[in-house]
Amino acid sequence: MSRAEFHQQRAEQASIEARRLLAERETLGARWLPWVASELYRLSPAAYAAMVRRELERLTAQ
Repeated sequence: MSRAEFHQQRAEQASIEARRLLAERETLGARWLPWVASELYRLSPAAYAAMVRRELERLTAQ
C-alpha cells in the first residue's frame, strides 16, 4: 500500500481520533497534554499516530 493510499484510508478516522482527544482538554485541564502524549504513544502504526498528531495540531491552531 502506498503512503497516499494509507493516508486516504485513515484520514477520517485520524480526524475523529483527534477530535476525541481534543474533547478531553477542558475536563483534564493541566493533565491534558501528558494524557494526549500517552494516547498518541499507544496508537499504531506510527504513521497513523503522526496523522492524528497533525490533525490535533491543526484543530488546536484554529
